[in-house]
Amino acid sequence: MTNEAPSGAAAPDRLEALLQHFSVSARVFNTGALCGVTDIGEADAAGRVHLVRAGAVEVHHPGRPVLHLSEPSLLLYPRPQASRFVTDPVRGADFACARLHFSGGDANPIAAALPDVTCLPLAALDGAGAVLALLFDEAGRQYCGRQAVLDRLFEVLLIQVLRHLMENGETGFGMLAGLSHPRLRRALVAMHAEPARPWSLDALAATCGMSRSVFANAFRNTVGCTPGAYLQRWRIGLAQRALRQGRALKLIADEVGYGSEAALSRAFRAQTGQSPRQWRGRPVA
Repeated sequence: MTNEAPSGAAAPDRLEALLQHFSVSARVFNTGALCGVTDIGEADAAGRVHLVRAGAVEVHHPGRPVLHLSEPSLLLYPRPQASRFVTDPVRGADFACARLHFSGGDANPIAAALPDVTCLPLAALDGAGAVLALLFDEAGRQYCGRQAVLDRLFEVLLIQVLRHLMENGETGFGMLAGLSHPRLRRALVAMHAEPARPWSLDALAATCGMSRSVFANAFRNTVGCTPGAYLQRWRIGLAQRALRQGRALKLIADEVGYGSEAALSRAFRAQTGQSPRQWRGRPVA
């Protein structure tokens, strides 16, 4: 059996449901040169993205090899990560930096699926040239609404980075690897778009044009869990998001595919180790 998509079927949008439920927002905090040594602590932000427009940079992370950047590059940190940037103390390097907020916090599947650090040459981001040119032009000026424009451009750029990682098979192992797969992506998109549907293994395999056994094995080997476990994790992630919004548990249960509050509570505890009430009472990170 090949890995080609079923004949005549339109390729599903792999990111639409993800970004609809779990958005990512950016807030620019630096545009300009960094000279010498710049330390950013692990508690500085939930996530960050740094663009190096020009200049040589050494990037240090605890317990990792030093990264040597000699061309315009992007560094993406989806989670808190201590880092040290070392540049020429006089000439420095030209940076544009933004903090990232992944809605849903630790329940955000995009942040969870990304590696601790992603480093890409800007030239590798096909189709991002116009966005980068506008971003750097805006960063160097003082137009009205500059902050809002820069924030939105960083958000667009992050989507382009996700596209790049999936289209070039640079997603490793997990959800993004599944979304990179020409057949498995259809099952993931279906679960993301219709979480309340009573998905069976046979139905999910059929969306991919695969047999039940081939689908189950490919899903586990690529995504790292069974389709059933993935569906539960997705549903509970949606429930956590809705709880943070103050939604009633009964309404949430119906929306994410559990027939009652009790059924959702059992699945929630199995996934998180806490009841929905206990989880909702935690302080937001």
